[in-house]
Amino acid sequence: MNKLSVIKIGGNVIDNSEKLHQFLLDFTALPGDKILIHGGGKIATELGTSLGIEAKMVDGRRITDIETLRVVTMVYAGLINKNMVAQLQNKGCNAIGLTGADGNIIKAAKRPVKEIDYGFVGDLNETSVSSEMINNLLKAGLVPVLCAITHDGDGQLLNTNADTIASAVAVAMSDRYDTSLIYCFEKRGVMRDIEDDNSLVAEIKMAEFEGLKNEGVVSGGMIPKLHNAFEAIKSGVTAVYIGKADELPLIDQQNFGTRLIK
Repeated sequence: MNKLSVIKIGGNVIDNSEKLHQFLLDFTALPGDKILIHGGGKIATELGTSLGIEAKMVDGRRITDIETLRVVTMVYAGLINKNMVAQLQNKGCNAIGLTGADGNIIKAAKRPVKEIDYGFVGDLNETSVSSEMINNLLKAGLVPVLCAITHDGDGQLLNTNADTIASAVAVAMSDRYDTSLIYCFEKRGVMRDIEDDNSLVAEIKMAEFEGLKNEGVVSGGMIPKLHNAFEAIKSGVTAVYIGKADELPLIDQQNFGTRLIK
């Protein structure tokens, strides 16, 4: 099996032009096939605020009413996606920027209303991602850059958590490739003390996850990130890493961030 890296980049890197430039250089230099997945929540929040649209979050997930959907579509699928694709082209990486609607790559279902109405948020299942379409793009020498916008097949765009997309794409591709899932953000990984860069948790086993949540070591937006990561491991992904974007080159030495294992 050929190796494939599915890499998700977080908003704290996206909205810093110097960090983003360096990350895209490191991403371009990664050997083998690769897919880049991004959100851009901070920029979406800032634009929404400037338009009088307040961001509402629950457990690190955004409530997406119709006005918010318009904002995140503009920001994720337009501003951020095309800017990153243009920069990758400049660095010699033949990227193609996509939403889930393009090529029907990711078809989601609107989240049902239960205790909380998340609005136009899309949930994924095991058949959501078209691994065949993504494989065709990779075989054509293209590097897919997927944003956090999906669709329902009935003409409705949906906002889907980018961490969830990264996990679903990695799982879908694991039948065809030896797939690693890599989450890049502003910290070195999962930290016992968020203020201490030397408190990195180098490895987390599935059985330890609940305990780390109870201790408060894993909280907020990190909870869905790790939940998705362990689901991916159970579903065939070879390895999952969570670490600092500017340390991405260390992935070759297996010395990058926090490694999640069974």
